[in-house]
Amino acid sequence: MGAPATPPPAAVDRPELLTAPWLSAALRSAGHDVEIEAVTFDAVGTGQMASSYRLHLEHRSPSFPATLVVKLPCDDAETRATIASSYRAEAGFYTALAGRVAVRSPDCFSVVLNDDGSVFVLLMEDMAPASQGDQLAGATLEQATAAVVNLAGLHGPPWCDPTLADHEFLSLPDPEVAAFLGALTESATGVFLERFAAAITDADSAVLVEAAELMGSFLAGRPERFTVIHGDYRMDNLLFAPDGTVTAVDWQTVALGLPGRDLAYFCSTSLAVEDRRAHELDLVGAYHRALVAHGATGHPLAECLDDYRYGLLHGPLIIVLGAAYGAATERGDRMFVAMMERSCAAIRDHGTLDLVRASLPVT
Repeated sequence: MGAPATPPPAAVDRPELLTAPWLSAALRSAGHDVEIEAVTFDAVGTGQMASSYRLHLEHRSPSFPATLVVKLPCDDAETRATIASSYRAEAGFYTALAGRVAVRSPDCFSVVLNDDGSVFVLLMEDMAPASQGDQLAGATLEQATAAVVNLAGLHGPPWCDPTLADHEFLSLPDPEVAAFLGALTESATGVFLERFAAAITDADSAVLVEAAELMGSFLAGRPERFTVIHGDYRMDNLLFAPDGTVTAVDWQTVALGLPGRDLAYFCSTSLAVEDRRAHELDLVGAYHRALVAHGATGHPLAECLDDYRYGLLHGPLIIVLGAAYGAATERGDRMFVAMMERSCAAIRDHGTLDLVRASLPVT
């Protein structure tokens, strides 16, 4: 791909606005010499914060694909404004980070954003015949192993690289930001508990309440180990090819943080409780071996396991915020409840609340 030859077109927010001339202009602006003559689309995926479609393209360039997947903002304008920073973060991943990490993600052919980031268009590689993982069904051991090894390819290459903070869309949460996110989580937890009251046990409710109270301290904790984290690495955001190869999508929550958060979140929310209990030590071991192979140093397995235990609090953070700010759907509601139950069980199993509480400064 060469240097952009023309300015990109204005960002659009509906698939019917992705006309052949619009797509041709967007692709030319990204250095692709292709003229789209006609396009049709159909919906794909189960996104809560954005919408995805498969584009069927007619053109005369034999080296260019016949299909792409496009990601667009969600329909609700208020939600768009609230999560515009997430849209900018995903665009930043594809333009600035994808080329320096080893995690498998789709190739991105063009990124178009409006000025405030509330409207965006990502034109990406169509990963068919790979199929989306199923968050409700949960991962098999084979899928989970492939997923955690792939995750190590995200964390390892930029391990503790201080230049990561040079990207305006990446920053470690300082105490003020961590406190704000903690307060936001407490508010969202109240909404979650009210909305799903009929499905939440007293034991799980107690975990969620205490997790919310500790969230600010959790997010500010263990700053000495950081890397690029996906933030929402789970089955629905993974594509599995027939040969078992896994590809990560949905980079709206990319950030800098403790890598154990990604690993713990995946294992605790994407496996059935009994499967996680039976296999999590093996999965952490597989992840750690791959992490070391990708260049992470000074991080022994025992420390990785401890970060995994600590990182389990990432589950309630994403679950309650996702439920509070994502578009409500019947499947989404069932998914949030299932993830909540799995996450709370893992937090109890590993004494995570006590672990985070023990890290608080003595006052």
